[in-house]
Amino acid sequence: MAGGYMGKLLFVNLSTGEMKEETLDETLCMNFIGGYGIGARILYSRQRGGVDPLGPENTLGLITGPLTGTPATLGCRYVAVAKSPLTGGWGDANSGGQFGPYLKFAGYDGVFFTGVSEKPVYLYVNNGKTELREATHIWGKSTFETDDTLQAEYGKAARVVSIGPAGEKLSLVSCLMNHGGDAAGRSGLGAVMGSKKLKAVVVKGDMKVPVADIEGANRLRQEHIAEIKGPGLEIFHKYGTAVHAEESVHSGDTPVKNWGGVGVIELPDVSGLNKDLIAANVKSRTGCWRCPVACRGEFKAGTGDHKYPAGTHRPEYETMAAFGAMCCNNNAEAIAMANHVCNSYGLDTISTGTIIAFAMECYEHGIISKKDTDGIELTWGNHRAMVKLTEKIARREGFGDVLADGVRVAAGKIGKAAEQYAVHIGGQELGLHDPKFDFPFFRGKPTAARYQMDATPGRHTAGFGPSQFLDHVVNAAGFCLHSDTLVENPGRYLAGFISAVTGWEHSADELLKYGERIANIRHVFTLREGINPRKLKVHGRIIGRPPHQEGPLAGVSSDIETQIDENLDALDWDRVTTKPSKKKLLELGLDDVAEELWPPQGTP
Repeated sequence: MAGGYMGKLLFVNLSTGEMKEETLDETLCMNFIGGYGIGARILYSRQRGGVDPLGPENTLGLITGPLTGTPATLGCRYVAVAKSPLTGGWGDANSGGQFGPYLKFAGYDGVFFTGVSEKPVYLYVNNGKTELREATHIWGKSTFETDDTLQAEYGKAARVVSIGPAGEKLSLVSCLMNHGGDAAGRSGLGAVMGSKKLKAVVVKGDMKVPVADIEGANRLRQEHIAEIKGPGLEIFHKYGTAVHAEESVHSGDTPVKNWGGVGVIELPDVSGLNKDLIAANVKSRTGCWRCPVACRGEFKAGTGDHKYPAGTHRPEYETMAAFGAMCCNNNAEAIAMANHVCNSYGLDTISTGTIIAFAMECYEHGIISKKDTDGIELTWGNHRAMVKLTEKIARREGFGDVLADGVRVAAGKIGKAAEQYAVHIGGQELGLHDPKFDFPFFRGKPTAARYQMDATPGRHTAGFGPSQFLDHVVNAAGFCLHSDTLVENPGRYLAGFISAVTGWEHSADELLKYGERIANIRHVFTLREGINPRKLKVHGRIIGRPPHQEGPLAGVSSDIETQIDENLDALDWDRVTTKPSKKKLLELGLDDVAEELWPPQGTP
C-alpha cells in the first residue's frame, strides 16, 4: 500500500449492527486520491440512484485524504459525503480540526454507514477495534455536551464528531461538528446522520500514518512554513477568515439584505464588524491539527445583550456575512451568539443566516406577521430577534420549525409569494461572496457559473470547469484550501507532498487529470439522481438581473450563460444535458459510467 493511507475502510450497517473491514484498493487511491474523490466513487458504485436521502439505503461516509495526519503542512481535513437531503443530489462537507487525523491514527482511512439503528448509537474506534455503543444518554445533548461527555469517558486523546439536536430532528440545514466549532457544514448531512440514529463517532489511537519519504516530506514542510511566514500568516493568525468582513460589505463582495441590498446604503455603519474590534475579544488562538497558521480564535465571554460563554469560537467570514450584512446587522456580539447557537445545535451558519434574512424580507413585505413569528419582530437589523429566531430554528420550535429545512422548503410552507424572496440554487443557500464582484480568491474562475454548476450548488468554495481541477485534488488529499492563498505556487507544495507521502511521483499538471476525474464522478452522481444543473433556477439577484442601480456593483450583471457554455465545452460535457461525452469518460477510466450514460444502441 502506498504511503499516506492506513489501507483500511470500515463499513457499518446500523440496521443489523454488522461491521465489515475492507482493504483499501490501491487503484482506487491512484485514481481518486481520497476524501470526496474516493467517497463519490464508492457511493456511485455501491448505491443505486433514487434512494431516500433520509432512508436506510443512503450511505454516509467520513473519509480522509492521503495528506491527512502527515507532515504535510495543512494536512488536517476530512470530508463527509452522502446523497444530500437538501438538494437531492451529491452532497459533501469538508472540515478541519482534529477528527480527520485521529480517524487515521485509530486505524482507518474512512468509515461508511448504511441502515438505520433502532435506538441512538455512536461508533467507538480505538486502534483498529470497533464497537457500536448505545447513545441514549447523549441523545438530545448539544455538540459541546456530547464532546465533554465522551471525552470524559474515553480521555482527552479521543476525538469526536457528532450531531446536535438539529440533526437529530432532521433539519435539512443541520451539519456535523467536531472540536467544539469545526463544522462539516454544507449539504444537510447532519440530517442524514440523525436519520440513522447515529449520534457520534469517537476515534482514539496512536497508529502512525506511513510516509514513503519522511525526510523529504519534513524538508518540504519546513520550506512551506518558511514561505508562508510573513504578512499573510500573521493576518490569518490574528483575524482568521473574517479579516475582510467589514470592507467586503461596502466593496460589493458581501451580499446584503438577502442579496437585494447595497452595503453602503442599507448598512452604512459597519464599525461593529471591524476586525480589530473583533480581535480584541479573542482570548486564545488555536489551529487545526499541527497547522502553523492557527487561524481559529476563541472569544472571551460575552458581556452585552448576548452572553455567550467563554471559549465561543470566533465566527468565520461566511458566518459574519450571513448574520451580519445579510440581515443588515452590525452587532458583532449577536453574530457571535448566533454562531454559538449553531455550533451547539449543529446548524450550518451560512444557511441559517440566509434563512433569517429571507424571513426578515417576508416580514417586511407583510407575507408573515408577528402572529406567524411567535411574536418576534423580524425587522432588518434587529439583532435580538435574529438570535431568538436562530434558537427557534435550532430547536424546531414554533416558527423555527417552518424555517428549519431551508428557504426553498420554507417558501413552500409560507406561500403568499414568499418564493420570490427565497434565494437558493437547487435548495442550497448560497455562499456569501457575490459572483458579480471580482474577489481575488476566485480570480480566473467562473464565479457565477460555479454556484449553479458545481455538484453541490451554492457552495462557497465550489468551482466549475478546468480552473477547479486542482482544488478537487486539494480537497481529496486532505489539504486545506487556504494553501491557495498563502504561497505563490501552491501546486508545487501539493504535488511535492503527495509525492513524498505516497511515493507516487506526480507533477502539478499531472494532478489536474485526477481533479478532472473527481469532478466527473461527483457530477454524474447528481445526473443519475435526475438533476441537470443547467436547468436549476438561478435567482436574478445572484447574477444582477436586474442589476443594482447604486453602489459598487451598479449596472453589473454576470454573463452566466457564456461562463457555463465555455466550461461545458472545455469539460467535453453536453451544453444541454450536461452529460460528459463517452470519449471523455473512457479517457478518464470511468468505463462503467460511460456504459450507463451511453448504452449501446438497441440496449433497453
